[in-house]
Amino acid sequence: MQELTPTRTREYLEQMYQKGKTYSEINIGDSASFTKTITETDIYLYAGVSGDFNPMHVDEEYAKQTPFKTRIAHGGLPGALLAPVLGMKLPGLGTVALEVTQKYRKPTYPGDTITCAVEVTKKIPRLKAVEMKVLWTNQRGEKVSSGTCRVIPPE
Repeated sequence: MQELTPTRTREYLEQMYQKGKTYSEINIGDSASFTKTITETDIYLYAGVSGDFNPMHVDEEYAKQTPFKTRIAHGGLPGALLAPVLGMKLPGLGTVALEVTQKYRKPTYPGDTITCAVEVTKKIPRLKAVEMKVLWTNQRGEKVSSGTCRVIPPE
């Protein structure tokens, strides 16, 4: 087994955590996505982290009385799927988010598979920032949410 030296450690980390695309490497039309099935565990963990124990998310009997007739996931849960897109894919590691907008269109139910997709729509030279449109869809291709984001890519 090879000794782990500072140089080998740095090489390993550079392979594991490649810096994201820089402003100059990003083009209008570039896109990326992340897909995840929303589980019961996700909903309860999100309730714990956010402090939102609204019974429409965590109490089936209560939720039966709502317009949805069953429990729904917190709106912020599919919204959180934007983080791995921006932070791990496009632009990637080193990205700083400046602004996110999100409009809710359909509820997300436990067991839904949500895809969060982004596409670069604008580059802002003065800020070295990029704007992207964001679309969240479920496994049936239905729009769950839509929005925009503005980020500063790594240098």
